[in-house]
Amino acid sequence: MTTTTAVTLSGVTKRYGNVQAVAGVDLTIRSGEVVAMLGPNGAGKSTTIEMLLGLVRPDQGSVQVYGTSPAEAIAASRIGVMLQSGGIIEDAKVGELLNLVAGLHKDPVPVGEALEAAGIADLYGRKMKGLSGGQKQRVRFAMAIIPQPDLIVLDEPTTGMDVESRRDFWASMHAETARGRTVLFATHYLEEADAYADRVVLMRSGRVVADGTAAQIKASVSGRTIRATVPGADLATLASLPGVRNVETRGDVVLLQCGDSDHTLRYLLNNTPAHDIEVTSADLEDAVLALSADQEAVA
Repeated sequence: MTTTTAVTLSGVTKRYGNVQAVAGVDLTIRSGEVVAMLGPNGAGKSTTIEMLLGLVRPDQGSVQVYGTSPAEAIAASRIGVMLQSGGIIEDAKVGELLNLVAGLHKDPVPVGEALEAAGIADLYGRKMKGLSGGQKQRVRFAMAIIPQPDLIVLDEPTTGMDVESRRDFWASMHAETARGRTVLFATHYLEEADAYADRVVLMRSGRVVADGTAAQIKASVSGRTIRATVPGADLATLASLPGVRNVETRGDVVLLQCGDSDHTLRYLLNNTPAHDIEVTSADLEDAVLALSADQEAVA
């Protein structure tokens, strides 16, 4: 793990018929980084990951992993992969499946250690088809770390896990990154990206539209959200106030995304029976929505 650059994508494009899945992605990931890839369905995340893993060839551009092709990196056991689906033989027992995977690599992690790291040592003798979705994801994680990879790629890793399992999963993940491993994960859970990623890459329409720390992404979106209880609120009037970008209602509760929260607050206090007022800065979800909307408007 002496190479300072783990992943390099240069001018990568991919088209499926009339659909431009990836439209010129440039991305560099340094060794030891934990990078979250975000974006709505159809943003190009999965196709980008598939090209990184050598499952799909780019139409244009180049992909390198530790200075080699994805196929060479995988053959050298430098990449561990945890996909959202696939890789599971339903009639096999957990131990049988992991021993099969271990047999494909030169210097695998002992199966018992992989099970312990994934928090599923008690599932060794269980059949895959009897496991919950969250448990199967843990098995996939154990499979991903068996090669002792330098880079771990995770696609929606905590899908199907409950809150406690998700917390335990990320604790296990921290143990892997503490060893200097590089992690790239795609997720729809924005709080995971905010809490665990060193860096966030936001994709939209096959392009990277934002790239930085979660704090930098949030700081790029100015404004605040006002939450207030406003019985009988005139939504059209609120939406027309200068600086108000979006209005949502939940019963009598109104949420206003504002570029000028001071002006909106003065209006609420002077012209409505608003109470229980809260003002918060943009969170990662607000930033992602705003940046995605800006990109959509440009397109």
